[in-house]
Amino acid sequence: MGKYYQNTIVRTVLALVCCALWGSAFPCIKIGYEWFHIEGAGSQILFAGYRFFLAGVFAYVIACVTERRVVTMKKSSVPYVLGQGILQTTVQYVCFYIGLAHTTGAKGSVINASNAFFSIIMAHFFMKSEKMTWQKGIGCLVGFAGVVVINMAPGAWGDGFSFNGEFLVLLCSFAYGTSSVTLKMISDRETPTTITAFQLLFGGGVLILIGFLAGGNVYGFHMKSTLLLVYMALLSTVSFSLWAELLKYNPVGKVSIFGFSIPVFGVALSAVFLQEHIVSVQNLAALVLVSIGIIIVNSPGKALQNAS
Repeated sequence: MGKYYQNTIVRTVLALVCCALWGSAFPCIKIGYEWFHIEGAGSQILFAGYRFFLAGVFAYVIACVTERRVVTMKKSSVPYVLGQGILQTTVQYVCFYIGLAHTTGAKGSVINASNAFFSIIMAHFFMKSEKMTWQKGIGCLVGFAGVVVINMAPGAWGDGFSFNGEFLVLLCSFAYGTSSVTLKMISDRETPTTITAFQLLFGGGVLILIGFLAGGNVYGFHMKSTLLLVYMALLSTVSFSLWAELLKYNPVGKVSIFGFSIPVFGVALSAVFLQEHIVSVQNLAALVLVSIGIIIVNSPGKALQNAS
């Protein structure tokens, strides 16, 4: 199974599937805010809690079916997996939803894309086998340039750097980037599906608690809105599970670099579902830059050295 996930084509396809699913969450969240009458940070966090706790339920059922047993964790694994849930789900999405409400979409998207940098930097310090290289650095810079390009628009950047806006989005990126490293570090303690299920259940549960304490309210459940919530939960289940498998068998940098494609998928899928115009030189240039960045990081090191 390890060799399967280490195959370059398989890794590329599965990582892009994960990023496409995460990208589809952007228009889904916008539609969900309207259908569920979401207003204020408390309601946004509660909505996120419902989504991720339900994703955890789906992940747990899948884990039980695939492993043909009632899935449990070893006692020694509990603090590590619950800690992963706090970092990867609770902290990340509290910061994301509050921060994004106090900054422009363009700034939020670009700052959030910095999670690939944080993943590679944290891997350098915490994993002896994953040191920073020029190849990784150049690939990240090129990919990040693509994210900047796709968000270039008059007035999109606003001004200033506020604590409850840009800083929280940056903290979200740090949490996400770090969680990729910690996920790989604990990947041998339990199966990826088990870790995914319990971290989503715990992290989502804490989000629900925070949402309620903050006075959040989610209503407007009907057939369409419920199916939307189910889809959002399923996309999280599938993407987090695949991501965990990829990180278990591959270097963090070779997987995390694909994160730069999330804003590209987000823009493209927003055009499909929200009727936004996307066909432009700017968006094509962004797609090319992100693709080049991914190729550089995933290319054999010797090939790059020979080319230079």
